Amino acid sequence: MTMTGPVLLNNIDHGDVRVRLGHGAAFGDAVNQIELLPTEFEAAQRDYPIVLRRTSEGGWRAFALLGLERDENLFLDGERWRARYVPALAQRGPFSIGVSQGGGEPMIHIDTSHPRISRSEGERLFRDHGGNAPYLDHVAKVLQVIYAGIETAPALYRAFETAELIAPVTLEIALPDGRQYRVPDCHTIDAAALARLDGETLAALAQRDLLRPAVWLASSLGNVARLIELKAGADG
Repeated sequence: MTMTGPVLLNNIDHGDVRVRLGHGAAFGDAVNQIELLPTEFEAAQRDYPIVLRRTSEGGWRAFALLGLERDENLFLDGERWRARYVPALAQRGPFSIGVSQGGGEPMIHIDTSHPRISRSEGERLFRDHGGNAPYLDHVAKVLQVIYAGIETAPALYRAFETAELIAPVTLEIALPDGRQYRVPDCHTIDAAALARLDGETLAALAQRDLLRPAVWLASSLGNVARLIELKAGADG
């Protein structure tokens, strides 16, 4: 039976595997939002509006807004991603973190059916005589951002909820040519609620280093202006 899906990466079975870099619709980048993990809020808030959305289980997930229409990523320019920071889920390509059924350390897995996989072009994963190539070291760092973010996210969102910092927000976006867009079902950190926190709650959040992520989320909505600029330029 042919195996499908991610398998444990190793230099025997995958010694000649290469990974195509760049961005584009062919690699799944033509999306108007992408999930972010708390471990990347600091870097992402410099480029993207970040919103929170409820999950079906009652939790929260954070998303960077990339476009205003379906399948629209305004940060794509050919194969280039026009931002200082590219979200980790857009960087990871065919790789993921997995743990064996018996437990143990998380290990890198690879999906060899991914469109970035090649045997003739792209970045190598392993050196000729063993050892990781520089690109695989980069992938390991990206996956660590994802893995650590998944681990820390539930506690962070619970703390924000307990402090009553999460509030709904509807983004009403008007372009210079008169077109209007509405982004529903979004939440953010309420800056006014953050300013009203009592000393005990502030100290508790600061001790856990959760004040900075709250500020990053709240201030990131200033990047809506960047979306408007990119949209106007794309359609101009």
